[in-house]
Amino acid sequence: MHGYTDAKDDYLKRLRRIEGQVRGLQRMIEEDKYCIDILTQVSAAKSALESVALGLLQEHLAHCVSEAMAEGGEVADAKVREASAAIARLVRS
Repeated sequence: MHGYTDAKDDYLKRLRRIEGQVRGLQRMIEEDKYCIDILTQVSAAKSALESVALGLLQEHLAHCVSEAMAEGGEVADAKVREASAAIARLVRS
């Protein structure tokens, strides 16, 4: 079981909303909308995705990493490295 399993429906709902935002962006470009209005919507979609990512990261730390830490050894080290790499990717994006 993954850490996000209990909140799966919420994550799916949020991702569907983001999908709608991205489709709205496509429509805005097709309809030649004002650049700044499009950029505002891009920012909103990006922020929504970042919120999902942070939630998933929190779930991963609270569930997967904490279980690995309780187990200890190489499994714990690997999970910490994996989480650190994920955090680095989020920070760079």
